Amino acid sequence: DILVNNAGIGHVGSIETTEPDDFDRLMNVNVRAVYLVTRGLMPLLLAAAERGPVGTIVNIASVAGQVGIKQRFAYCTSKGAVIAMTRQIAVEYPKTLRVNAICPGTVETPFVEGYLEKFHKDNKEETRALLRARQPIGRLGKPEEIASMVRYLASDEAAFITGSLFSIDGGWTAA
Repeated sequence: DILVNNAGIGHVGSIETTEPDDFDRLMNVNVRAVYLVTRGLMPLLLAAAERGPVGTIVNIASVAGQVGIKQRFAYCTSKGAVIAMTRQIAVEYPKTLRVNAICPGTVETPFVEGYLEKFHKDNKEETRALLRARQPIGRLGKPEEIASMVRYLASDEAAFITGSLFSIDGGWTAA
């Protein structure tokens, strides 16, 4: 009845420094995987709609799909594609599927820790402070905050919500 697409890897680089293999890797994980899983589960999701009100898809995109972030060319591109897929599927199946995307800002996860370890090993805490500062609320998000929105969007309380984006970013996209 419910599909949550939570795929994501990152890459640091501009369009000039992002190698085609790195770009393809991000597109394969962040976009193609969402497409393949969604496509593969469509029969089950549509069957769920026959039994109940509708099937539900929640895609985890990113604020990076809504705003440009320096040195994140491939990541921004891939998460923008997830946003476009979300809206297109919502329009294609308005009475049988509810399809929404959550666009987190920087959240305290192994993903962020891996980024800090790989690219900022010598200045982790300084970089962590910069990550906090770019979100007006002054802190990183918590995984539980994202999970709560997933739970809400998958619930019957969200029955009138489809094709929508939910930024959970400490005010980043509002600033």
